[in-house]
Amino acid sequence: MIDLAIRGALVIDGTGAPGIVADVAVEGDRIAAIGGSIGAAREEVDATGLVLAPGFIDAHTHDDRLILGGAEAMLCKLSQGVTTVIVGNCGISLSPVAFDSRPPAPLDLLGDARWWRFPSFAAYAGQLAESPPAVNALALVGHMPIRIEAMGGDTARAATPAEVARMEARLAEALDQGGAGLSTGLWYAPGGGAEMAELVALARCAAGRGGLYVTHLRDEGNAVEAAVAEAIEIGVSGGLPIIVSHHKCTAPENFGKSHATLAMIDACAVHHPIGLDVYPYCASSTVLRPEWVRPDIETVVSWSVPHPDRAGQSLAAIAAEWQVSLGEAASRLVPAGAVYFSMDEGEVRRIMAHRLTMIGSDGLPHDERPHPRLWGTFPRVLGHYARDMGLFPLETAIRKMTGLTAETFGLSGRGIVAEGAHADLTLFDPARIIDRADFAAPTRLSAGVVATWVNGRLAYGEAKGVTGICAGRLLKRGS
Repeated sequence: MIDLAIRGALVIDGTGAPGIVADVAVEGDRIAAIGGSIGAAREEVDATGLVLAPGFIDAHTHDDRLILGGAEAMLCKLSQGVTTVIVGNCGISLSPVAFDSRPPAPLDLLGDARWWRFPSFAAYAGQLAESPPAVNALALVGHMPIRIEAMGGDTARAATPAEVARMEARLAEALDQGGAGLSTGLWYAPGGGAEMAELVALARCAAGRGGLYVTHLRDEGNAVEAAVAEAIEIGVSGGLPIIVSHHKCTAPENFGKSHATLAMIDACAVHHPIGLDVYPYCASSTVLRPEWVRPDIETVVSWSVPHPDRAGQSLAAIAAEWQVSLGEAASRLVPAGAVYFSMDEGEVRRIMAHRLTMIGSDGLPHDERPHPRLWGTFPRVLGHYARDMGLFPLETAIRKMTGLTAETFGLSGRGIVAEGAHADLTLFDPARIIDRADFAAPTRLSAGVVATWVNGRLAYGEAKGVTGICAGRLLKRGS
């Protein structure tokens, strides 16, 4: 007898091909057969009227710490059908540097010094081997920790050749221990001082070990086109694939610039591998910085160390109550996080519909009042944008969160429903699937995901929630 038979589902395989109604057999952690005569199984699932897809791959997360927390901690992802997360984004990774005090923003999005306890990538990987995560994870190596380690607190300047060499050595060690590539967050102060020579040197180091270059652009507003050009130059000069993180054009004066930036990405793709991801919302979320607030962009506090009671409140309302400016209110609240309502819906749709765009949540799981993208991204794409808005067919939506993502990140045997592939699977009701988390209630469960299997093991069921099974693995590119 086989281990699991999923009967009569509409199988949408992650390639973009039309779905077919078929039975799917799972044996151990692999898909054993699709269609044909599948015999009896130890566990039978009647999937009539439901869609069986590859488990969704979250192309952009800050789950570095969350995956250490067991099955319950991953409810926000398993309940969306997510089976794999990409961690270490925006130049922020929980290894390979430990800190004995609270690290500077934005590293503190992952927590205070208690969580920055991994002095090497091997230590982080060892923790995941000892206590397997509930989902699979591919881990990037963040630029900011290794830059702070090499340069101390003086990161506003360009690095010296000796400091770049120290960063290269640290990056090489982490990649040799299983890291998947280099991520940068050039918009943030600890990374913003980096110049082209430093970034190309690190990119070449990553390229020599089969890694990726994944970047939070230096600018997503007035200079977004120049920032895309810089990312392309780094990736091409470094000789490694480029991924532009959570692509957007922020602030009203920059709405429409994605016509130009997407054309630049298309032109690069003709001769060099490049991809991008997006989340399906018109608001971003990151650390609160006084210099970023402005009266025409609504800002809501998501957490604050000195004023934790202000989480979920409008910055404008707080400033009015305190009878101070927006900037002064923000200064009093930091260290803090915020949601910024700074994007255009038409632009979000344009970027999402682009042929190279993957889906990533960019959720911040440790915020007191997180952006709803943490809990709702994937059902929102499937239910709101694909089904209700008709932005693209269901098969395209699924490819953007499965097969395309696996190809872009080099995840072999994942992101597809095929014989011999890893049995990362999600079963959902195409008529019911929808996000229910919003800015008023950001942690509400989505509807319509019936079951999620990670490496052949049931990790989540709609009726019972998480099962407690942690069958995830730390992945490597090409395996």
